[in-house]
Amino acid sequence: MKKFLVLGLVLTFVFSAFGQNFVEVSTKKNAKARVSLAEVSNIKNADVLETANVPNYIKALAANTKAAPQFANLVQTFLYGGTISPETKMAMGLKVSQIYNSAYLFSHAQRWLKASEKGTTVLANLKSNKPLSDSEQTAIRYAELLTKDIHGITDAEFAKTRAFYNDSQIVELTMTVCFFNYFVRMVEALNLPTEDWVLTNNAKTPNIAAFEAPRARIGLVSDKELEAGNIALNSLKQTADPKQSLGVGIANSQRAMMRVPDLQAVWREFGTANRAGWTIDRNIQLQISFAVSMVNGCRYCTLHQVLGLRRLGVDPTKLLAMKKDDSALTPRELTAVEFARKLTKEPNSTTDADFAKLKNEFGEQGALEVIMQTGNFAFMNRFTDNLRLPSEDEAVKTYQEVYGEGTYKSDWKKP
Repeated sequence: MKKFLVLGLVLTFVFSAFGQNFVEVSTKKNAKARVSLAEVSNIKNADVLETANVPNYIKALAANTKAAPQFANLVQTFLYGGTISPETKMAMGLKVSQIYNSAYLFSHAQRWLKASEKGTTVLANLKSNKPLSDSEQTAIRYAELLTKDIHGITDAEFAKTRAFYNDSQIVELTMTVCFFNYFVRMVEALNLPTEDWVLTNNAKTPNIAAFEAPRARIGLVSDKELEAGNIALNSLKQTADPKQSLGVGIANSQRAMMRVPDLQAVWREFGTANRAGWTIDRNIQLQISFAVSMVNGCRYCTLHQVLGLRRLGVDPTKLLAMKKDDSALTPRELTAVEFARKLTKEPNSTTDADFAKLKNEFGEQGALEVIMQTGNFAFMNRFTDNLRLPSEDEAVKTYQEVYGEGTYKSDWKKP
């Protein structure tokens, strides 16, 4: 089994599921964070398990953004919201951590599981290679396939998932995988050290409304879904800057997320708060999104970024060149794009030197923003193309205007 360099206290766990040995994940306690970590104590539920501890990812966000409270709420809601068992989602996070050899996520996912009796049982079964329930195994396999490839869920695999989960729950499974792919890229790019209390703390599950799996084979439209729709419709009535809007109305990605309104709401609120004080301009944001979406081969998101860049006024000749190589990019754009590509392909591959180059160009806050934008499209690419959401007419029209008639069908074949 492959060995990894260990810094500081080492906790190693090796277990298997589905007959496949998981990689060994070593906990690095003495890593040096690449950004400032603020000393904060007034963020509600900073720790998912509602202790007084503040994890390093919240400290990093508090030092460089205005969205630390929203992210704390997002993490807890993604784990304990929705209608899928929290322990199932935690096990999915554990699987993602092993795929990427993320010591940080691995340690936190284990702690979350240990907080409940059911989670302790799930973890013990994984470590001893005892079988989980069919629905739990299906969810973990879903996480594995979608993490490794945004088109990894074949029709056959999707049909297997439908045997255990309804439409709303499949959206929730997908958002959960997307969230962990965002999370792992952020914490690995920032080289966050594992906190002492994560390795030793015996916190219990917070006092959250008791989970009860739905009995219906279909996802019933809930009051929260109707409310989410009203919020989206009302937002369309507000005058939007054409350079800040894609002009597609309620995007199909938003429509799909509304099937799990509590997760959709915290994702939206985090994104809104996060971008409120960003220093990297929209052009850089879209260049990052375009590069990540091209690396992942994401049809839906690539079309959106082309539409966004075109509405921003980017010359079509530059868009044509960007599809082939980096020759049309400015040095500043290239710095962001190269880092984003590396982080996309392998989350724990970015080095201190890579981050130093990014920080030299954008500053510490801007460097974090590049990382978060990359993570955002690790999320969105997996969400949109995995669910095969149709591209909006305006996005298809603009893509064909830039790249030629018929290119939509020729460039984006069905996975």
